[in-house]
Amino acid sequence: MIKQTKRNLMIMWFANFFVAGSMTMVLPFISLYIESFGDHSPTYVQHWSGWTFAITFVTAFLFSPVWGRIGDLFGRRKILILSGIGMGISIFLMGYVTNVWQLFFLRLFTGIFTGFIGMSQAFISTQTPKEIAGRVMGTLQTGSITGSLMGPLLGGVLADLFGFSDTFKWTSIAIFVSAFLVFFTKEHKVQTKKGEQTRYSSKAVIQHIISNPVLLTVMLISTLVQIAHFSIQPILSLYVSELHGPENLAFFAGIAFSAAGLGNLLMARQWGKIGDQHGYIKTLVILLFLAGVFYLPGGFVSNMWQLVLVRFALGITIGGIIPVRIAYIRQEAPVAMQGEVLGYNTSLRFFGNIIGPVIGGLISGYLGFSAVFVVTSLLLILSGLILLGAMNRHPKLAKDSYS
Repeated sequence: MIKQTKRNLMIMWFANFFVAGSMTMVLPFISLYIESFGDHSPTYVQHWSGWTFAITFVTAFLFSPVWGRIGDLFGRRKILILSGIGMGISIFLMGYVTNVWQLFFLRLFTGIFTGFIGMSQAFISTQTPKEIAGRVMGTLQTGSITGSLMGPLLGGVLADLFGFSDTFKWTSIAIFVSAFLVFFTKEHKVQTKKGEQTRYSSKAVIQHIISNPVLLTVMLISTLVQIAHFSIQPILSLYVSELHGPENLAFFAGIAFSAAGLGNLLMARQWGKIGDQHGYIKTLVILLFLAGVFYLPGGFVSNMWQLVLVRFALGITIGGIIPVRIAYIRQEAPVAMQGEVLGYNTSLRFFGNIIGPVIGGLISGYLGFSAVFVVTSLLLILSGLILLGAMNRHPKLAKDSYS
């Protein structure tokens, strides 16, 4: 990598650290924040936790391809700065809400600007040679993972010490810091082949995706993976409450959230290197099966520390899915369309983020917490089977090619 790319990678690592940390600071207590608005039944809180958590991703689902295309045409640096400012303002205002509807609409507005991490991945991806894409994207992801690891813990401490409202205000400051950091980057792309197109229409981008069945499968599976991963997120603090009790609940919910982040942090870069060396699709299939196996025991634990151990094991496998998936997309999409292709991939991820929390809230409300873990495990294993089938049907498209 050239010197400027390494510098950009370092800066975006810290920017992603602050964004991911800030966004996850509030995750452990969204359901508890909703409880504080009035005397509501547990079912009401669980359902609204799901909807309030998911609504951010509705607008993010709609806007991600748009931002991706704008980034391809005019550069991603400006989009990253705009994204940080927009998120910072909306999260700051969440500290002043007095009912669930105000929180709901601010979460909806936040979704317009939520693609910061996805856009930063496109920003670095287009500066990275194909043969080291997995390692580089894994390195970048450790920034967001480290933030996600520290965010829930710090958010839990702040919530217990200062209350939910002030925690939102502190969170917004860290988001503004991320936007400021982007000012110190410079945008460039890897050198394209002679005669390679420098601009594609949206129709051409979609045709490129559809014409590669393995690429299309990888992108569609993004939805299933996110449904599985996010089904438990909005109600995890309630599950911790059931296992541990109400004492210092925000803090212990933060530990449960962060356990998966620690597993992510330890292995994300390593999984990226394994993908570079042995093939991205093979690595993804293995990761999906392992994640499905590790998720299942979470529904049958008898105390919080067993849950923490399960989530740590899950994090070890889940941590490799994003960098390996992005490295494969980097391999299969020309540089001039990568932002839009990654935008569609991010959009499909957000679509899973929409469905997952709602399904998790409904299943837990009617069938209990254990059922959420069973369904999640089956979805991850199903994703692995679908990708394995695509790999066997189209072996040439599943191989790495650095030509």
